[in-house]
Amino acid sequence: MTIAQELEFQQGILPDVIFPPGDLYSDEPPLASDLHLRQIILLLTCLEWLWQERNDFYAAGNLTIYYSHNQKKSEYFRGPDFFVVLGCERKTRKSWVVWEEEGKYPNVILEILSDSTASIDEGLKKEIYQDTFRTLDYFWYDPYTQEFAGFHLVDGKYQSLQASELGYLWSQQLGLYLGVNEGLVRFFTADGQLVQTPEESAQQAQQTAQQTEQRLEQTQQRLEQAQQTAQRLAAKLRELNIDPDTI
Repeated sequence: MTIAQELEFQQGILPDVIFPPGDLYSDEPPLASDLHLRQIILLLTCLEWLWQERNDFYAAGNLTIYYSHNQKKSEYFRGPDFFVVLGCERKTRKSWVVWEEEGKYPNVILEILSDSTASIDEGLKKEIYQDTFRTLDYFWYDPYTQEFAGFHLVDGKYQSLQASELGYLWSQQLGLYLGVNEGLVRFFTADGQLVQTPEESAQQAQQTAQQTEQRLEQTQQRLEQAQQTAQRLAAKLRELNIDPDTI
């Protein structure tokens, strides 16, 4: 949602929004930068790769969430940069329509801050996610200043998450840490292992295979050296009229 739309929302003015007939489509504006796009794609790719065997979640980025109690597509909608809903069918959606999803709201939301959206993400949106969405885990990250913060809903209010020794923030809903790695937010397992992309996993598998092959070659070389040493020793014993097979 644009800044103008946010201000109109705060003032109780509903912006004119044109929707196609039928299904509700996402109506989010373009992303602030290519860095925002890279971040969203990275989070989606890693989570879907990690949970490739699961069919009980939905993850999306820059997608509209419609949540009007009146079931009107022209009022009460937000578009988090990245969100995850648990306990739902894993399928493609044009948008997230709360009243068509058994009243489910996101379990986890992450907003990517920018100069034009930071005040809204840290203020108005935080209040909406806390008081209306009741989203249990909320994070925000500024890829330029590296500001990274997270909150967990406790008794209806967001409480700041304390970072681990490595600077990671724990998401109870995902069962994963979120942390900044090379300028982007990444997922980490409970024991601190980076959740990889398919490409990273393939590269690591290739490196592991190469290392295994190298170890096998080294073992073969040591066996050949040991065999050559044994042959030289046997030859020496025969020179001394000693049969090595009788020793």
